[in-house]
Amino acid sequence: MDINLPEVHAEVCAAFDRYEHALVNNQVEVLDELFWPSAHTVRYGAGENLYGIAEIRAFRLARPSVGLARSLMRTVITTYGRDSATAMTEFLRAGNPRIGRQSQTWIRLPEGWRVVAAHVSLLAG
Repeated sequence: MDINLPEVHAEVCAAFDRYEHALVNNQVEVLDELFWPSAHTVRYGAGENLYGIAEIRAFRLARPSVGLARSLMRTVITTYGRDSATAMTEFLRAGNPRIGRQSQTWIRLPEGWRVVAAHVSLLAG
């Protein structure tokens, strides 16, 4: 298996960057686009477990749109072959000393790279 083929890695990095921009700017429509629109998609959050795109969309529409800015640290994006990847990162938010962690599994679908599973958690402070 080819790991981190340069052109595939660049594609996933671009998708990840697009996701991050949409996240901190509360662009819900872009976040929805970048998640696989399936009942099989899972997102475990810092305070919620979401199963299926309907629950994920409802969460995004209901959450506050302030305080989303964050600084990323130690981001590791790894591609496996041409159609799958993981993106792992740590983050800090202003005024919160707790380190956050985010992991995503990305799959290349006919419509492009999509997150099929995600997890967000905070380390104890």
